[in-house]
Amino acid sequence: LLLLLVPALLLGSGPVALLSLAAVLWAAGPADGRALAVRLDHSQSAETIDALGRSLLGSSLLAIGATLVVGVFAVTRVTRRLHLTARVARRISAGDLDARVDDPRTKDPTRPQDEVATVSGALDTMASSLQRKLQSEQRFTADVAHELRTPLTGLTAAAELLPEGRPSELVRDRVRAMRGLTEDLLEISRLDARNETVDLAVHELGPLAARVVRASGTETEVRIVRDAPVETDRRRLERVLGNLVANAHKHGAPPVVVTVDGPVVTVRDHGPGYPAYLLESGPQRFRTESGSKGHGLGLTIAAGQAEVIGAELVFAAAPGGGAEARLRLPAYVPLPDPPSGPPPDGNA
Repeated sequence: LLLLLVPALLLGSGPVALLSLAAVLWAAGPADGRALAVRLDHSQSAETIDALGRSLLGSSLLAIGATLVVGVFAVTRVTRRLHLTARVARRISAGDLDARVDDPRTKDPTRPQDEVATVSGALDTMASSLQRKLQSEQRFTADVAHELRTPLTGLTAAAELLPEGRPSELVRDRVRAMRGLTEDLLEISRLDARNETVDLAVHELGPLAARVVRASGTETEVRIVRDAPVETDRRRLERVLGNLVANAHKHGAPPVVVTVDGPVVTVRDHGPGYPAYLLESGPQRFRTESGSKGHGLGLTIAAGQAEVIGAELVFAAAPGGGAEARLRLPAYVPLPDPPSGPPPDGNA
């Protein structure tokens, strides 16, 4: 206060001097040879401003928190829908053509369509179109096989009546090839229907593989590193192994080796190896490398029958060159023997 009064008294006249102390404002100035001082308390206004600042800060924090919560919820919901779409796409690529996203936004045109709904709808449309085309192909394959079976039966009987000679041998050979193709087509159609039943029984894998090699009539080496019992459908397993051995001799090069190591059977040849498309996406019917013989159904049937018996069939490039097919069968676990001895008290 003295700092205000002294200059005012010394000057006698002049501008007003101001001093602010905390929440109090002092003003002093000369007035008729005297010093006039005014005290103004603005603590209430300062408290109002501080309260307003705190309110603004709290409101800002609340608005930011609410925005974060809504943003996290929206992003999580979109991410969850994207993950669902990705899972369905992987199921479709694995062969499950019944998989659909079924996004409710794509079924209700009144709801807003975002980018995720557009992608989901396009994926469902693609899966439905692909399923219809595959079903049409499967029906065509089954119809052709059934239609060919009847005339082939008569053609086989007529070929047997031909006189012996080179022409009749050629006719019989082509008839057998046509009959084999027809039977393969029928088997493919049954596998496509996915209503095959298996006849499970326990077999020793080593002797079973050796029996398949003997029945093939080919020069194939059998190596039994470790024999193991397997519970499987013998007929279907022999079909798988027979097709793998026949394919190794037809498209590979000797020596062809069949190795049994526990529940795993490996068929390996020393030819040029499997084509790139087969290693990438598995065997495809009616597709072979240019210049190769066959109709591409042998490995397709082997893969289908392996799936029916619950085995895993993997096609790979053999170390050092050649093709290698590994068939892993489910391990057989025998049931424990029931405990011997008298029954507990109270039981008959």
